[in-house]
Amino acid sequence: MKYEAIKIKDKYQFEEQWQAYVIAQMNDYEFKIARVEGEFIWHDHKDTDEVFIIIEGELDIEFRDGKVSLEEGDMYVIPKGVEHKPLAKKECKIMLVEPKGVVNTGDEESEFTVKPRSYV
Repeated sequence: MKYEAIKIKDKYQFEEQWQAYVIAQMNDYEFKIARVEGEFIWHDHKDTDEVFIIIEGELDIEFRDGKVSLEEGDMYVIPKGVEHKPLAKKECKIMLVEPKGVVNTGDEESEFTVKPRSYV
């Protein structure tokens, strides 16, 4: 077996915004990375929590009753069923940790709805 670390920052070899790429799997969970800039849509995930980890840059996550601001090295867990809208004033590189098969826009269909691509 070959033992090799995953160099997260080296995986951002794509330019698309709000497109998730799977870089690793653990049991039934996927580690996804994305470049994000601008506003996403309001959505929720009825059956699962969602984890945002900021690799580079800054990201705000708005809620109907407030917001959280994240910067490089920060992590935030959004509980299942909580409506939220991520936004980044400048490009931000993020990692998401979600169960396999979770759609990035929850139950909402939009131009941002994607099937994650895989580097695995």
